[in-house]
Amino acid sequence: MTTPAQTPPARSDFIRDIVAADLRDGRIREVVTRFPPEPNGYLHIGHAKSICLNFGIAREFGGRCHLRFDDTNPMKEEQEYIDAIERDIRWLGFDWGDHLYFASDYFEQLFEWAIHLVKAGKAYVDDLSADEIREYRGTLTEPGRPSPWRDRPVDENLDLFERMRAGEFPDGARVLRAKIDMASPNINLRDPVMYRILHAEHPRTGDAWCIYPMYDFAHGQSDAIEHITHSICTLEFEAHRPLYDWFIQNLPVPAEPHQYEFARLNLTHTVLSKRVLLRLVDEGVVRGWDDPRMPTLSGIRRRGFPPEGIRDFATLVGVAKTDSVVEVEYLEHTVRDVLNRRALRRFGVLDPLKVVLTDYPEGQVEEMDVPNNPEDPGAGTRKVPFSRELWIERDDFMEEPVRKFFRLAPGREVRLRSAYFITCDEVVKDEEGRIVELRCTHDPATRGGDAPDGRRPKATLHWVSAAHAVPAEVRLYEHLFTDPYPGVDGRDIFETVNPASEQVLTGCFVEPSLASLPVGETVQFERLGYFCPDRDSAPGALVFNRTLTLKDTWAKLRKQGKHDLA
Repeated sequence: MTTPAQTPPARSDFIRDIVAADLRDGRIREVVTRFPPEPNGYLHIGHAKSICLNFGIAREFGGRCHLRFDDTNPMKEEQEYIDAIERDIRWLGFDWGDHLYFASDYFEQLFEWAIHLVKAGKAYVDDLSADEIREYRGTLTEPGRPSPWRDRPVDENLDLFERMRAGEFPDGARVLRAKIDMASPNINLRDPVMYRILHAEHPRTGDAWCIYPMYDFAHGQSDAIEHITHSICTLEFEAHRPLYDWFIQNLPVPAEPHQYEFARLNLTHTVLSKRVLLRLVDEGVVRGWDDPRMPTLSGIRRRGFPPEGIRDFATLVGVAKTDSVVEVEYLEHTVRDVLNRRALRRFGVLDPLKVVLTDYPEGQVEEMDVPNNPEDPGAGTRKVPFSRELWIERDDFMEEPVRKFFRLAPGREVRLRSAYFITCDEVVKDEEGRIVELRCTHDPATRGGDAPDGRRPKATLHWVSAAHAVPAEVRLYEHLFTDPYPGVDGRDIFETVNPASEQVLTGCFVEPSLASLPVGETVQFERLGYFCPDRDSAPGALVFNRTLTLKDTWAKLRKQGKHDLA
């Protein structure tokens, strides 16, 4: 079960071309891919590209995609991350059905295959420390040196490896290494570590093991056990492919998968390093892994991004062989396009200024029919209460209007959306000279927002009935990093954290229908942007996150020919 609702058609790319050729030429009979996260953090927008690629290819070619957790490091892995990853993938619109696996499912088989290599003289137990192994490995320009224990007898290696498993040695005392080529120009082939000692409890196997396979040893063999046909990785694993193939060729595995690499997703103003994201959380720079400023899937979900927008974005950026950086505005443009078509319109006032209609009967309440989405006539209308006292945006009034300011001003008539034309007659100020109230009159003949005589005010304002308004806190979000390429110039990434990335507004008002809006459902506050209720909301204490503004910077610059995909 891998089909998300209404996924956009996939573009052709080099990986899909390979898969199609393998099927056409009979090299495979069924496409089997996998998404293999390490459960040591939360998924981010970069993972979304890989998820859409792996699950998408399986769907398009009638195959299946496995979800496999490569849980080989109990020091960093937690059940919390496993649960969050499953939740994020399902939110994105994909499901693995019965094909949920863990590398830890294969620990016994991996151990037996390690024994196989030791018996074949292709693996040995090494007593060098981690620092010494690093020193002996050499550099990109200098070959490595063999460990003094590289030529240990097979029987001694078998005995030591069994004793490592039995827990006789402390952490770091010994490792098992593959015996390949210490002079290889590819450092990954210079006798890579296969197993290390870790006396740590594993989330799934408990204390059954005190030695754990390294990712490079477990990954390819797990693919082989699951009969994966196309092991799709990002470009940083390209140099690991010869090692992936070496293990497959030197072990009695049930299948011979092949690894293919594609360019990872990089976005401006965004950091996708797990290490940096963890530091943001641990140091309190953000509210947590699901902070709406975070590039994690849980963060962008909390912010109100729809999964369809993420899938569209993954399709549009495509699959390439070379790394590039995509402007984050392009992601926002894609999400905004979905929201413009799908999001219901609602009224919200972020910086309220009171309007009193002096000629409107006190105590009278009307229900105005307001369109739910002008882009979708099928969305229908809703009833919005209208009364004598209203809230409008403070920015929608100017006592001494400047040129090209067409909104409300003394003596000027404007339209209230789906309600009446009003004219400002009087401005009320407090002792400090701050405007606190506008006294206006309305034209009863313009009910619904149109005039019988055809006159058309130059401005239409949104509003909320003061008697029915629901108070709310609104959180406005900007880029978390001011630098478009954080960390690239050598500066500390944390020096470019945007201090204005979150602005919290209190004293806002929204129309009454929003009191029951479910968390995670994004709407458009007319003229203001897209917003969704935050999980911090409570009855009588609503909290909204701004998903995006209405302004589409990327689309505007693209139209001017100044922006394109990198």
